[in-house]
Amino acid sequence: MTENNTNTKDSPGTETLAVIESGGKQYLVKAGDTIEVELLSGYKVGDKLEFDRVLMTDNGKETTIGNPYIEGVKVEAEFVGTKKGKKLTIIRFEAKSNRSRKLGHRQKHSQVKINSLA
Repeated sequence: MTENNTNTKDSPGTETLAVIESGGKQYLVKAGDTIEVELLSGYKVGDKLEFDRVLMTDNGKETTIGNPYIEGVKVEAEFVGTKKGKKLTIIRFEAKSNRSRKLGHRQKHSQVKINSLA
């Protein structure tokens, strides 16, 4: 038995997607998304920024893949704020010498809201 899914919101190809690079990592974004990227210093809340390292775009009908980046395509975003990541505990233990060390780390991230894909 087959189902006909006529819901346009869930069907593929209704939104433009892009893969951007920031901080050595790749993110799949669309307009309206809020993502966490590596810490971006020098920005205040509400500042506009552009990601010009776009690796791929897809509008549902046509997919464009860069080599390595697509020329002339930019993703416009707004700086929302900073956030601390999950706390990591590092324990270093050396056997037979009664030596141990405990460290903690919390990575800082920037929250960015994607406004448009141009």
